[in-house]
This record gives sequence, structure tokens and C-alpha cells, in this order.
Amino acid sequence: MKNKIVFMGTPIFSVPILKSLYQNGYPVSVVYTQPPNKSQRGQKLKNSPIHNISEILNLEVRTPLNLKNNENEYNFLKNLKADLAIVVAYGQIIPKDYLALTKKGFINIHGSLLPLWRGAAPIQRSIMNLDNETGISIMKIEEELDSGPVSNFYKIKLDRNQNAQEISEKLSILAAEKILDNIDDILEDKAKFIEQDHSKATYAKKIDKKDSEIKWNMPAKNLIAIINGLNPFPGVWFKHKNNRIKIFEAIEVDQAGKTGEVLDKKLTVACGDKAIRILSLQKEGKKILKTEDFLAGYKITEGEILI
Repeated sequence: MKNKIVFMGTPIFSVPILKSLYQNGYPVSVVYTQPPNKSQRGQKLKNSPIHNISEILNLEVRTPLNLKNNENEYNFLKNLKADLAIVVAYGQIIPKDYLALTKKGFINIHGSLLPLWRGAAPIQRSIMNLDNETGISIMKIEEELDSGPVSNFYKIKLDRNQNAQEISEKLSILAAEKILDNIDDILEDKAKFIEQDHSKATYAKKIDKKDSEIKWNMPAKNLIAIINGLNPFPGVWFKHKNNRIKIFEAIEVDQAGKTGEVLDKKLTVACGDKAIRILSLQKEGKKILKTEDFLAGYKITEGEILI
């Protein structure tokens, strides 16, 4: 009899992993994802990326608002008698009473090298922290957030010029490949799960609005890391003449001036240490533009102090 697999995921990060399982013949019995959200424009309901790919693959999709105290979903999973649940950025904490509903438990593919960066935004926080490397961890889910034992780590070096979306795509492709090296061992009880060193745990808290506002007094390299870590969403911004302007790409340059001072016509801005040269930016509600094109239609002059 074929194994039954439950897949739980929501964002684009999860899609290559689900496709990999499906294309390699692993029987996904049901997919759980977050309910449709209203889009920013038009307020139409928009399915998650996992919802969309599941429909293309003709997989059953379930979208409960909550799992906790949800008798209907609890009974559905209990009666399914699945062998394994694979969770990839689902967006809900799996209640403790669900964890015994599959024969081999619930496995999480997490976007960090645990116990580093447990929590909601591991990729962003790793970039913002100027880490040298990141990766994925394949772990068993336990009651406490991202605290379960780990069977395997897979590392990549962090390129300081890449943003969160680019690193996320790298890790997603890596996870789609490496889950195939692990799933049979997990199903056959051959995988070895090793307890994390909880004393070394760090937490990747959810990105807050205050993370997005530019602080020109920090060193340029740290500001670049924040710009990259928050690109494309939510983006880093500064206020100029009551306009909110987002920076999407910048480089560090060896120049100096007063904190926040515009040093030249290329939109080089002095930081606490050195300076950044802004390469692309966006006025609120407008398109992202290269700096030269942006300044052709919006005036920020040399010598101004940005706050």
C-alpha cells in the first residue's frame, strides 16, 4: 500500500518542494494552505501560491482559518491515517494534539540552520544580521516553536549582494532537491534526529514596521544588509517632503559626510560609517525605477540632509 503524505505550506517558497514530491511519485493525499486573502487592488480574493499549484496538480486542498480547536480538521486528519506530514512555511502553528495524527509525525523544512533563527522570518533576519551562511534544516515538529530534533542541515553561503527573494529561491530549490534524499529514510524509520543545542537558539521575529524605516546613522554595510533583507517586502523607506520613498537596491561606497547628507548627483547618502549609493527606488504608489530615471522626474538635490 502506498504511503499517504499530508503537505502543509502557503507561500511561493513552498511550491518547488510540493512539485518535487508530486513529480517524483510521492502520494500527496491532501494539501493544507492558508485561506484566500483579499488582494491589495480590487479586494478580490487571491489564493496562495500553494493553493494554485495544488489545483494545477489536481490535489485536494483544505484552507481552514485555524487548526486549533477545529474538530472538523482534527477528525479529517485522524481518519486519513496518513503516514507523514511535511510542513513548509504553512503560516500556522500545528497544535500539539495534531502531532500524533500521522504515523511518522510532522516534519518541518525550515529556512535556517537551527537552532539559529527559529521563528517567522529566518531568511530576512539572517541577511540583516550579516551572517556568512544560511541553509535549511529538516526537523521533527514539537510543541515549542522550531525546537524539535534535526535530521539534516544543508548550507549555502550568503552573497551580500543578494536580497531576501533571491536567497529564498536558492533555499527553496535546495529543499526541493534534498527532501528526496530524506523522505524514504523518514518513512522507513532510518533517519536519525538529533536534539538541538537549545542554549544557542536565536529567534527570527516577524518583520515589524519599525524595521523598515531608514536609520542613516548606522554603518553603510548594515544598512545595505537591511535593504537586501527586506527586499522585496516590505522594503526599506525614508521620508522626503512628505513622500515615502522605498530603496530596493544600493551599494556601499567609501565616502563620508554628515549623517543623511546627499553627497552627489548619483544619490550617494552618508551613513554612520561610509555611505550608500542608491541604485533603484520607488515613490509610494509608483513603479520601481533606476536612480537616474527616478531623479529625472523627482528632485533630491546634492547637499540635502535626509531624515
